[in-house]
Amino acid sequence: MNQTRRSFLTLTAASAVALSAVPAAAQEAPVFSTFFGGAIRGYDPVAYFTEGRPVEGSGDFQSEWNGATWSFANAENKALFDADPEAYAPQYGGYCAWAVSQGYTASVDPNAWRIVDDKLYLNYSADIQSRWEQDIPGHIELANGHWPTLIQ
Repeated sequence: MNQTRRSFLTLTAASAVALSAVPAAAQEAPVFSTFFGGAIRGYDPVAYFTEGRPVEGSGDFQSEWNGATWSFANAENKALFDADPEAYAPQYGGYCAWAVSQGYTASVDPNAWRIVDDKLYLNYSADIQSRWEQDIPGHIELANGHWPTLIQ
């Protein structure tokens, strides 16, 4: 029994070391999605631009793009997204813009958002968004430098 437990602990420790050798970012998907594949936690990316607020999408209006399922409030928003997803999809794959500026990824709260220069940025929470808003241009510049390597 002791030998089995020791082997298990050794294997567990070796696995932890092996996993820590792989940067966490290398394991990230290009788009932050919920467990079931929903981008922006099921919120409509187009509504941020057309309605100026977060709006929950519907299972009746969905598209697959960049490895994630995107939901929309209506057929018009779905059509706009399908015609030009890059124009409506959040920056940094929908991961927290502040976290990406710091060199890592984090999930988002669809209510912590901002459009800057016609691009949608999401943040982990209202508190984190306040940090991001202290230097939006600086954080965007940092995030733009970090982003390509975070999903490789």
